[in-house]
Amino acid sequence: MDDSQQRLSARAERFRDLHRGPDAFVVANAWDAGSARLLAGLGFPALATTSAGLAHGLGRRDGAGLVTREETLRNAAVIAAATDLPVTADLENGFGDSPEDVARTIREAAGTGIAGGSIEDTTADPDAPVHEFGLAVDRVRAAAEAARELPFPFVLTARAENFLYGRPDLEDTIRRLRAFEEAGADVLYAPGLPDADTVRTVCAAVGRPVNVLAAGAVARMSVAELGALGARRVSLGSGLSRSALSGALAAAREVAEHGTFARMAEAASNSEIHRLL
Repeated sequence: MDDSQQRLSARAERFRDLHRGPDAFVVANAWDAGSARLLAGLGFPALATTSAGLAHGLGRRDGAGLVTREETLRNAAVIAAATDLPVTADLENGFGDSPEDVARTIREAAGTGIAGGSIEDTTADPDAPVHEFGLAVDRVRAAAEAARELPFPFVLTARAENFLYGRPDLEDTIRRLRAFEEAGADVLYAPGLPDADTVRTVCAAVGRPVNVLAAGAVARMSVAELGALGARRVSLGSGLSRSALSGALAAAREVAEHGTFARMAEAASNSEIHRLL
C-alpha cells in the first residue's frame, strides 16, 4: 500500500470511528475547496459534499439530474484534497436506475479520495420520485458489495427520501431503512424528518448509526438534543451553501436597488478568511 492509500485508509477509519463514539457529531457540507478549508479551520471532524451546493455553483437546479457523475466525482476529489479531514460524498441516486449503475458509482467514487458516500432511493422522475421497494434495496445491496471490495473501509450511507418528496410515510421509511441495513449500509439517513418524535422513532427502529439532516424544525434543535434522540451524525445539507448565496444575494440586491453597501461592510474580513484558510 502506497502513502496515498495509507492516508485514505487512515481517514476512512477515522470517519468510521466517529460513528462509534458516545456523542453525535456534525459532518459539515462543503461545496468547493475554499469552503472545505474554512470548515476545517473551524474544527469540524469531517466534511461532506452537497449536491445542491455543487449544482448551484454550476448555475443549475438541484435534484433534476442536471449534474453528471463525472462532475460530482470531480468536485468530491477537489474537496477531499483540500484538507486532511475525511469526506463523505453526496452521490445522489447513483447516477442510474440499475444496481449496476450504483455499483459503478461507488467504485469510481473510491478513486477520488473520499472516505464514504451516500446513495438515495430517488428516480429523478417527478411523477414517481422514489424507487419501488425491491429495486431500492437491490441498489443498496449492490453499493454495499462494491464498497466491501475496496481496499479501505468505505462508509456507505443509504438514504430513504420519502419525506423530501412529499411522501411522509414513516412506516415505509422505516421499512426501507431496515432493509437497507440488512443489505449492508453502514449509516442510515431519512432526510426531511419533521420533528423530534419522528427522529426518535427512526433512530430507535434501526441498529445502525443514523444521520439526521439539520433542516426545517429539526434545525431548531441542538446537536446535543439530536444526539439524545438517538442521532449519531448530523449533516447540514445545502444549508451552508444556501446561506452563502443568501448573503451574496442580499448584499447585491442592496447595491442594485439602493446603491448602498452596508451588507458588504458586515462581511468577514480578508484577514479572518485567510486565517481559516
